[in-house]
Amino acid sequence: MELDIIGLVSACSYALDCIEAELVHVTNRHGKRVAYISVCMAEKFGIIGEALQDLAMCALLHDNALTQYISEEVRHDLIKDQTMDISSKKLGVHCVYGEQNIKKLPFYTDVTNVILYHHENADGTGPFRKKWEEIPLFARIIHLCDTIDIIGNTGGYDQQNWEQAKAYLVKYENTIFDAECVKAFLEVFSEEKFADMGGEELEKRLWEKVPRKKQFCDEGTCKDLADFFAQIVDYKSEFTGMHSIGVAKKAAALAEHLGYDRLDIQKIYLAGALHDIGKMAIGNEILEKPGRLTDEEFSKMKNHAGYTYMILSEVEDFEEIRDWAALHHEKLDGSGYPFGKTAEELNEPERILACVDIYQALTEDRPYKKGMTHEQACGILEDMAQKGWIDAKITGQVRECFGEIH
Repeated sequence: MELDIIGLVSACSYALDCIEAELVHVTNRHGKRVAYISVCMAEKFGIIGEALQDLAMCALLHDNALTQYISEEVRHDLIKDQTMDISSKKLGVHCVYGEQNIKKLPFYTDVTNVILYHHENADGTGPFRKKWEEIPLFARIIHLCDTIDIIGNTGGYDQQNWEQAKAYLVKYENTIFDAECVKAFLEVFSEEKFADMGGEELEKRLWEKVPRKKQFCDEGTCKDLADFFAQIVDYKSEFTGMHSIGVAKKAAALAEHLGYDRLDIQKIYLAGALHDIGKMAIGNEILEKPGRLTDEEFSKMKNHAGYTYMILSEVEDFEEIRDWAALHHEKLDGSGYPFGKTAEELNEPERILACVDIYQALTEDRPYKKGMTHEQACGILEDMAQKGWIDAKITGQVRECFGEIH
């Protein structure tokens, strides 16, 4: 399968920005701004072509483990200290998780230690005590660019913040930042170019610099990509656990059971992995509410399917998989969301994802409930089919396919 991988990564960066906004109050497009500043600086070092694309991917994904970090580290500490300020806690451990997460992604060049060391300081006072000559150039670039964007977000990309950014770099040259990167940034960026960072043309400028070409992915690489994105989504809330991975696996198994070819099975697996990426934009106070949602809360929750559609619309030639992923809450009678589509507008893969999403949610354990048995879940699916909400034929195939597992 050919995929716009950097487009997928860019879409994922929007979802990560939503998490970062909750954690450290950085506004949306943080990942894209860091990527843009990074590639502008990298060109000064003579980096071009595929290496530039790899840098952009690393910059877009520099905080890819934030959800994992919050789930495994911060929540554990909050249990012990209810007054802890999450935003003030050191986040260095997310570099370790982030480095591990990207190992199976299809980079053109060697990006070892780029994510791991992107919070290291030039003088060796960072999390791993590495000095600038021990840190990959890409990591040093991202470290500086990450800081510059945070400064820009404190009050806007205006003259005052431009002067503040320059003064900060000069003050901490050879301590936080190495002299090479400081010099490159100050030679590349002007007050006018800094001001442009807050404008609407940012993404256009980024893609003008980065060669955004589709890559061929074999079945193994496609699965690795899908699992990477599913993991980021599933770590958003402990209440959803391994939901996206579960939907991806079961949707692919059902597609195989129905006789789909290998390419379409890969696509359905990817759609299953991505179907809830829009939940990254929904607050955990809603995602993790164990009781019944109010009408207002449910309205906000329903937005996640629309966010999935919006996020995946960024990816080139991805409309088919986007629709399979985003339409999993549509109903055949037109009462679903986000678009209120009817039976005539919903194809079989979209119906598969809808049925499997419900089945997975019913049968998986969550902190507030034990998963249902296969028989119980099938009974609910069949009742929903009788009401005209989901496909009765596919519901029957769910019983047959997954009954063999139980």
